[in-house]
Formats: sequence, structure tokens, C-alpha cells
Amino acid sequence: MAWLILVVAGLFEVCWSTGLKASDGFKLFWPSVFTIVTLALSMLLLGYSMRTLPLGTAYTVWTGIGAIGAVIAGIVMFHEPVNAVRIGCILLILGGIIGLKLTEPL
Repeated sequence: MAWLILVVAGLFEVCWSTGLKASDGFKLFWPSVFTIVTLALSMLLLGYSMRTLPLGTAYTVWTGIGAIGAVIAGIVMFHEPVNAVRIGCILLILGGIIGLKLTEPL
């Protein structure tokens, strides 16, 4: 269950980072509210997952999900560049997340 909560926390991290970009540095009200709410939810769920998961594993997976999601959101929503190097880097982060999950003690 902690892993599921951690994944949801990571998805909320993608939401708040995307909202932060959309808020134009907290100049726009509703995107700013969205950013603050999803940031709070992300942190709350990350903290809850750390009750069971090791700090290093939980934090790294959370930031990895956020990083991959932010790159994808940037490409899709903000028309940021996509190229082989960026895709390769995303795959490296994904490999690290999978590696941490596979080496997690039962």
C-alpha cells in the first residue's frame, strides 16, 4: 500500500510542478491555488509512505516520478523540445526507479 501511496504522491508532484509553470510565478490565482493544494497533497502522501518505506528509496522514487512527469508535461503542455537525449535521460531515471523497487527488502 505504501508504494501505491508513493506513486500517487509522485503524480501530485507532477501536478504541482506543472501548476507552478502555469501560474507564471504565482501571478495567476487559480493555477497558484492548484499548485499549493497539489503540493500539500504530494508532501502529505510522501510523508505517509515514509512510515513504511526507507527515506532514500521513497524520496528518490518520488522525485523520479516527478521529474519524468514534469518532462512529459513540459513536452505535451508547453511544447518543450523532445529529442533522443531527453528520452534517453528519462529512461535512465525510470531504470533507477525500477532498480530501487526491485532491491527493496520484502
